Amino acid sequence: MGGNIVVQAIAAVLALALYFLPSILADRRKRHDLLTLALFNACIGWTGFGWLLALYWSLQPNPPKNVAGEIVQKRKVVLMRSFSSALLMRVKKRATAREQAENKHP
Repeated sequence: MGGNIVVQAIAAVLALALYFLPSILADRRKRHDLLTLALFNACIGWTGFGWLLALYWSLQPNPPKNVAGEIVQKRKVVLMRSFSSALLMRVKKRATAREQAENKHP
């Protein structure tokens, strides 16, 4: 009878480990969104589809930590490039106009 309890306890621990396998993998992979993934796994993992989604999610690469900051930085770079290009085109246009004016009036 005592051996039966031990087997049941081991089976329960293994079942919990299997159920939370996506959360365990996410923790081992040092995911930034571990808490969200673990809550999703705990709440929706009982459905087979939810568990598979959590497993898929846990195996994905880490998302950037500061997505909003990266977007703002990329926008600044794009704006600076377009400003620089527009400024360069304007300078070239003025230089061409000046050369044409000088060639007209020698």
